[in-house]
Amino acid sequence: MADNESRFHDLPPRMRTLTHQSSSGTMVGADPPRVWPSEPMPIISLTAPAFPSATTLAHEEADNIHIPNEPMPILSGKASESARPAPPPPDSDEITWDGPQDQANPQNWSDRRKWLITATCVVMATNVTFASSAPTSAVQAIRAHFHVSAEVSYLITFTFLIGYVLGPFVWGPGSELIGRRPTLVFAMTLYTLLYIPQALSPNIETLLTTRFLCGFFGVAPLVSGGSVLADVWSAEKRGLSMSLWSASVFLGPVLGPIVAGFIVDSHSLNWRWVFWVGMMFAGACTLFTVIFLPETYAPVLLLRKVKKRRRVDPEGSKRLYAAHEKQDWSAWGIVKRTLFRPFIMLSQELILVLVTIYLCLIYGVMYMLFEALPIIFIEKHGFTITQNGLIFIGVGIGTVLGALSTHFLSTGYPQLIKVWRGFPPPEERLRAAMLGAPVFVIGIFWLGWTGEYRSVPWYVPAISTIPVGFGISAIFIAFLSYMIDTYLMYGASAIAANTVARSLMAAGSQLFTVQMFDKMGVGYACTLLGGVGLLLAPMPFLFFRYGARVREGSRWAPGLDLKVKKQIEEEKIAMAHD
Repeated sequence: MADNESRFHDLPPRMRTLTHQSSSGTMVGADPPRVWPSEPMPIISLTAPAFPSATTLAHEEADNIHIPNEPMPILSGKASESARPAPPPPDSDEITWDGPQDQANPQNWSDRRKWLITATCVVMATNVTFASSAPTSAVQAIRAHFHVSAEVSYLITFTFLIGYVLGPFVWGPGSELIGRRPTLVFAMTLYTLLYIPQALSPNIETLLTTRFLCGFFGVAPLVSGGSVLADVWSAEKRGLSMSLWSASVFLGPVLGPIVAGFIVDSHSLNWRWVFWVGMMFAGACTLFTVIFLPETYAPVLLLRKVKKRRRVDPEGSKRLYAAHEKQDWSAWGIVKRTLFRPFIMLSQELILVLVTIYLCLIYGVMYMLFEALPIIFIEKHGFTITQNGLIFIGVGIGTVLGALSTHFLSTGYPQLIKVWRGFPPPEERLRAAMLGAPVFVIGIFWLGWTGEYRSVPWYVPAISTIPVGFGISAIFIAFLSYMIDTYLMYGASAIAANTVARSLMAAGSQLFTVQMFDKMGVGYACTLLGGVGLLLAPMPFLFFRYGARVREGSRWAPGLDLKVKKQIEEEKIAMAHD
């Protein structure tokens, strides 16, 4: 009982009313009947989540919620009205906002300021993902300069993406511990400075080491960017900003080969200028961040508020505290949240396993294109590096269309929030994936069998990159949103596990893509990828139909929509009897 009570107190106050009943149907303590709020409860989800990730890269969108270290007990059953326990009274010593209109609360800032913050996040995400792909256009020049094998040259992208794998374990907890702004400014500054040793690398070992470090620091905006937007925008209004940010996460890798292609083909510049130009871009983004990004993380802002009161009135403020101070920030507490829990969930959750497999394919294909398109357009059609880079414009168009489709298919979501009293079924997030899944498969087969033959005009496979980009974007955004809505306060852990797996897939794809396309041929290699995509394409449809049933048996999915549904049904029965 004590364990259940501690978990109960860890939950957000407005979610406690849904989780009072024990699995045996008995109640702990004494409580008045549940009263649903007159306004919709805050949604703990993203219209288009962080890349890790993210992530939501990877932190809970409801950043002001204290996250318990264990899953909530699955609570069901029915008890008498007189047996329900009362939620604890608000703690008068805890510092909170000064009313719902407190201008210190980032949710109450002006739209102009919010859009400036959104633009900052978009610019950062575009820049750090640009860095992941830009050197792919310079690989041949780097290989010739350092006299290394093709396999070694592929490590230039591989090491950067390994930095993406490890970085979230530092920048995620860091943004929660000291705040978004100091974490992002510090990471972006070092990320920018690391371009210098890349540009001046005297050997391949130096280049690979600094590429890894650049990815490690550069992933910070992908970890915290979505959370920053969730800090300032309400669930009902953040759809467009999240869609734009998600599109930027995909546009960065698309822009990399385009810009680098012009540099490498230039007669006056060499491959080192890919990194000098990257440093200029990164420096401008870092300066933009320093000037325009304030602290947005509510727990840190409230911590500053209580510290200020303690300085002004040390005696009268002795008992005051901020919720942030009650978090477990010990090394072991952080390790449990960021290392153990994600992989425990991955071993126990069917939904998370299947979604991770699908997104590994999608994300892997995105990075395989950087090796596959040169085979099609440079080797078969005689394109220059610059011309090959321009082919990625089609992928960019597709990713933007995919992000916009996700936004427009979510325009009815505010109404669902009202109907479902704040917690619509997570499966409602899958509509874009149901559109993107077949489009992605069509695009991959189209690319493979029109890119296989030199006799097919170049623009036919080039156009196929639009549906490929559309499918990647729509599937990716929809399923990340689905994971966050499914696991709520455990969404960050789900995203973290997913992010590690798909980043490893993207990194690993750099080591076998060229060999795969050379040995199998473009047509059969794409048939293999398209075939896997075809096997996975029914997933959003099956989850849309049976997802609620799967979630009923989950240890980690709170299933608040299921409790809302049961509550509504009970109310209808009661009204019918009256």
